[in-house]
Amino acid sequence: MTRRCADMWVRFSEGNHRFRPKLGEIRRVGSGQTWALLLGVVVMNLAGQVMVEVLAASKKATMLMLAGIVLLHITTIILLLVAAIDNAWWVTNTVSTDLWGRWELANSAWHYTNLKDYPEEYLQAVQATTVLACIFAILALFVFVAQLFTLPKGQRFTFSGILQLISCLCIMIAASIYTAELHPNETEGGFGHSYVLAWISFVLTFILAITYLILRKKS
Repeated sequence: MTRRCADMWVRFSEGNHRFRPKLGEIRRVGSGQTWALLLGVVVMNLAGQVMVEVLAASKKATMLMLAGIVLLHITTIILLLVAAIDNAWWVTNTVSTDLWGRWELANSAWHYTNLKDYPEEYLQAVQATTVLACIFAILALFVFVAQLFTLPKGQRFTFSGILQLISCLCIMIAASIYTAELHPNETEGGFGHSYVLAWISFVLTFILAITYLILRKKS
């Protein structure tokens, strides 16, 4: 009897979902044990279907999470590029400056001039760290995509997290130097939207770095 039950279970496990015990087998096994066997088969079938649905939902949630991370990373890169390029770090009614030049309003027209009033060493430090922040953020995105398909589980996203931390550190240094050294005592005007975007980018790069390091442990 035990051997016949095992043979019946093997035939079901091999994928015969239309399996029905033969009449002779049912008579030999006994009505009570037959119903128990059939109930076990039904329960295992339902459990398998539930497991498949759970795995499908988990895979879908993982894909959505990765898509969200990529979207956030691209948004951070765009904000960094805008902060580095746009001429709105320090603005007044007649002057608008960025990290590379100065725009002055004269005779109803904007004229571009070089930055002459800033300490050269601090200005170069701000420029260099801002460019490095953009470079490391872009590299981190490419590395993140590459690591999805090349590295085994447990080793993914580590390098992406490190690059994001470096980018976060660079933009923090640039914004801090600009705040403390380039406009320490000026009363006219104020920080523009590029300066604000730089600090927002700092927060987003830090969040992404922590996210990558957490994913490294769960991957």
